Amino acid sequence: MAGSSTAVVSVGRKAAVLGSPISHSRSPDLHLAAYRALGLDDWTYERIECPAGSLPLVVTGLSDDYVGLSVTMPGKVEALEFAIERTERAVLVGSANTLVRIDGGWRADCTDVDGVRGALLDGGVPDLQDASVVVIGAGGTARPALLALAELGATRVTIVARDAERAKGALALAGALKMTGNVIDFAPDLLADACADARCVVSTVPSAAVEKVVESVATARFVLDAIYNPWPTPLATSVCAAGGTVVSGLSMLLNQAYGQVEQFTGQPAPREAMAAALPTL
Repeated sequence: MAGSSTAVVSVGRKAAVLGSPISHSRSPDLHLAAYRALGLDDWTYERIECPAGSLPLVVTGLSDDYVGLSVTMPGKVEALEFAIERTERAVLVGSANTLVRIDGGWRADCTDVDGVRGALLDGGVPDLQDASVVVIGAGGTARPALLALAELGATRVTIVARDAERAKGALALAGALKMTGNVIDFAPDLLADACADARCVVSTVPSAAVEKVVESVATARFVLDAIYNPWPTPLATSVCAAGGTVVSGLSMLLNQAYGQVEQFTGQPAPREAMAAALPTL
């Protein structure tokens, strides 16, 4: 009818983090703080248990009001393969931590790259132009770390891995990024020399995997430890005791979440509100 007005009603949307185990995830704190700061009071964000091999079934079973998914281990490779559209960087690193609903399916991205780069910069990483760096581990977090380090200018990388065969993918990525790379194992002397020479070390492995060589890694001046629960890790304690700088994986979590919020909502991430949701940062 002429002259009538129609009220605009906000339609609630859903998002979630998928992984296994997932009960410890801090992602709901970040996303819900962001949605409330953006005035999206009817948006929800939950944890969904998603064991290895189950991501396609879980995601296909979600209702249409799910607009975005954060993906943690063990589903990051599955997320990349499941998506009908993939960003260039997700394809490059071979994994995706972000799924965004699009017409006909889902788009995969890897904001883990942003997480590593942002954590390094927030932590005051030294200039990495033409620098040597060390990445401990060769799995799903190591490859985004390699891309982030290359974007910051690093040109030489030592990959630390127990299994040289498993490290081949990370080493191939380093080559594609025009980085000179080599692989060493967890031998204390080799590790100590590599970390002492590196301008930055990124550890992507569980605390138990590096526990016996923390003194070797503590020769580094600057370390990003992807682990944040529990904190401080033995590695973080050793680095600080040796006078080095250590950055928590909680900073990685925060920085990777900014891009997810922006892709899910179409609005700039409210960074201050999200950072305030992690009082231990």
